[in-house]
Amino acid sequence: ERYDGGGYPTGRKGPEIPLAARIVTISDIYDALTSKRPYKEAFPHDKSITIMREESSRFDPMLFKIFLDNEGEFNRIRKEFS
Repeated sequence: ERYDGGGYPTGRKGPEIPLAARIVTISDIYDALTSKRPYKEAFPHDKSITIMREESSRFDPMLFKIFLDNEGEFNRIRKEFS
């Protein structure tokens, strides 16, 4: 599901989406962008943040602000466990 209602399977939007799912969405997209996949190289942290900002309507605005306020910590954890 996407915060703007454009997702699937049910097209829920905003607060209709469970809080846990809204949190996981941000984490999952960050991980997908910053991780190497068989079909693509990993994007650097800064590029990943730029892409996510451009697609910010997909995210709960309050949670995305918290993510951005703590992006350095996400980057540190990513480096530590990658």
